[in-house]
Amino acid sequence: MRAAAAAPGRPRDPDVDRRIVRAALDTFGDGGWAAFGMETVARRAGVGKASVYLRWSSKEALLSDALTGALVRATDVDTGTLHGDLVELARQMLDLYAGPSSHAALRLALEASAIPGVAEQYEAMRTSQIRAARAIVRRGVDRGELPGTVSVTLLLDTIVGGAMMHALSTPPDKRAALAGNTAAQARRLVDFLLHAVAAPAEVGA
Repeated sequence: MRAAAAAPGRPRDPDVDRRIVRAALDTFGDGGWAAFGMETVARRAGVGKASVYLRWSSKEALLSDALTGALVRATDVDTGTLHGDLVELARQMLDLYAGPSSHAALRLALEASAIPGVAEQYEAMRTSQIRAARAIVRRGVDRGELPGTVSVTLLLDTIVGGAMMHALSTPPDKRAALAGNTAAQARRLVDFLLHAVAAPAEVGA
């Protein structure tokens, strides 16, 4: 975290730090970069503006640190099977887009390139997804579970896009249930994807 060091003899309150970061994520998620400001975040966190500036010198630094700590990066988990690997990747994507920082994650995907110092957060998130997908496909091909012609980009876009769209289309009163059981939807998404990959092409398609 790039927050400024606290003055000697006045240790920072970790609870205040957490409230500010949570408020930063919620403010960005609700209104995007146009609505993001130090004073707005301070009001939402229930702290004085000075408390925010004591920790972060700019709104760019605040948002960057908040995103770094909150957004889940994809990790490659070798479960022993292609299906299990893809389900784990899909579950991570659903946790990202249906979890407590989902609005901020979606905003980041839309606005990252326009925010100074924050585009790197999106690139790091996307790079982690690509690396995990490549490793999964490589193992799937080595095991004979996938043909060598499978596109890593198309597979990843299908999983990420499917997770994102499902999170967006889930009614507000059912989002908590989704967030509490992302594994079930991950399995449904992967079952559909693998059926499409394995199915023979339709004649004339």
